[in-house]
Amino acid sequence: MAKISPVASKYIVHSTITIDGIVDRPDVIGAIFGQTEGLLGNDLELRELQRSGRIGRIEVNMSTSSGKTQGEIIIPSSLDKTETAIVAAALEIIQRIGPCNAKIHVDKIEDVRTSKRQFVVQRAKELLRILTENTLPDSQEISDEVSQSVRMQEVVEYGPEKLTAGPAIEEGDEIVIVEGRADVLNLLKHGFKNAIAMNGTSCPATIKELTKHKTATVFVDGDRGGNLIIRELISTTEIDFVCKAPDGKEVEELTKKEIHKALRGKITAEQAKLDMGIDDDGSLKNDDISLSQRPRLGNNNRPARPQQLQRRPENSRSFQQPRGSPSPRERESAPAASRPPRDRLSVDEKKKLKQTMEDLLGTRGACIFDEKLNVLGKVPMSELETTIKSLKGGIYAIAVDGTVDEDLVNTAEKYGISHVAASDSKVKDSRRVNIVTDGQL
Repeated sequence: MAKISPVASKYIVHSTITIDGIVDRPDVIGAIFGQTEGLLGNDLELRELQRSGRIGRIEVNMSTSSGKTQGEIIIPSSLDKTETAIVAAALEIIQRIGPCNAKIHVDKIEDVRTSKRQFVVQRAKELLRILTENTLPDSQEISDEVSQSVRMQEVVEYGPEKLTAGPAIEEGDEIVIVEGRADVLNLLKHGFKNAIAMNGTSCPATIKELTKHKTATVFVDGDRGGNLIIRELISTTEIDFVCKAPDGKEVEELTKKEIHKALRGKITAEQAKLDMGIDDDGSLKNDDISLSQRPRLGNNNRPARPQQLQRRPENSRSFQQPRGSPSPRERESAPAASRPPRDRLSVDEKKKLKQTMEDLLGTRGACIFDEKLNVLGKVPMSELETTIKSLKGGIYAIAVDGTVDEDLVNTAEKYGISHVAASDSKVKDSRRVNIVTDGQL
């Protein structure tokens, strides 16, 4: 009699058997062949199928407990899936084995080829990994590896703190101060050999000494940590210029084009103080400072550009107040009740913003409006501040599906945004921006 093993089969029928009595394995196999004989016709006769090798050896595993027998029946098949399902269903008609009542239930029909495919995929991955590791790299990989090794050799340790620096840190009159070793390596990769790392947030004495006789540019990541480092360096060193990576990016991951673009857009340390609203000691300015120390506003209550702040002196005639009107210092010192009320939203504007907030719910997005509440665009929350800066004004209100934080409020104040609607707010109040939440709308 020809037989096939489970390995050579396409399908395996798994079924369970419950017998009200004690029987032996040959009794079960005999019942399977005897009670299905002639049931399915000559083409699906179990004996003939097993003789021709299309049905494999029937395995029966049983155990006896408390006068009852339970077990499993495994039948390998090389038939197609339809014929295999018919044969499996035929097992369930068996209701008696020997003198005992019995019940057979087919649990599942397993496709052996699925497990074989999984094995093939896993083995192929392993073979590809071995091939990749043992095969010689292409010319570009060789070039990159050699360049990387040369750059690693060029990195030096500078000063008593052994700061990571480029090889030209002492030669030139300019230096670039970055946060860590990876930033120095990336700048060195793209040809900047005068970078030096702080290796932390506190400023080393070596960098303080370098900034006294060299033109220093601080180049930090585009996040809040970068702002804190700028404040630290402004308060402890004599840096000349400030430069930041694009929002959300780190110096170590910038491309050559992005590095050049960022360095071309550097600003003076004095301008950075104005933009960030900090004093010479790096601390944030108090709310009660005079208006002459704040960035002045241009037309339509939008902040004037930094160039305008530098070119227009404090005592310029264009800033003289109309006769009889209070001076900026008088307005600042006046009690809150006597100040002009901040613009509030009209009923229609509230309806518009409320509807927008409902549409944004769950999207983690933001919607930008002009003065007529026309939609200028919809962006993800992660790109909102970048979009506001790129528009450079003309924004009347924004609606966000999220929480308003201090950074967003500062950006809104800087670009003259009148209203910010949000799900929640971490900022209690703002002098220039009207913050409203869902409950207020």
